[in-house]
Amino acid sequence: QLELVESGGGLVQPGGSLRLSCAASRFTFKNYAIGWFRQAPGKEREGVSCISGSGVRKNFADFVKGRFTISRDNAKNTVYLQMNSLKPEDTAVYYCAASGYTSVEATCGMEQKTLFTYWGQGTQVTVSS
Repeated sequence: QLELVESGGGLVQPGGSLRLSCAASRFTFKNYAIGWFRQAPGKEREGVSCISGSGVRKNFADFVKGRFTISRDNAKNTVYLQMNSLKPEDTAVYYCAASGYTSVEATCGMEQKTLFTYWGQGTQVTVSS
């Protein structure tokens, strides 16, 4: 069982920044690709960004390209999502999820959420003035 805990959410003004963290409980963390997803009220959960277990492959949704970056520190079992130039439409609960599938490791695709086996509880991000 892999447990994931998100942190770093909060209230920020438009144009501001936040850094989300996803901490994992398992020492084989490096074997898992980690994706960040978000869900706004009344909307479906959508993929935001993904990083492969090795950290080599990264993927971003079009709506965050150029604003968000993703990184991981496997020694600390943690993945980070740096969010800059935040917009009100970025308001959502942000979840991190882990996938051990080789297909996800190879492509970091986020379309098939069922390939992400382990999920955190989420952290609220609110962008408002």
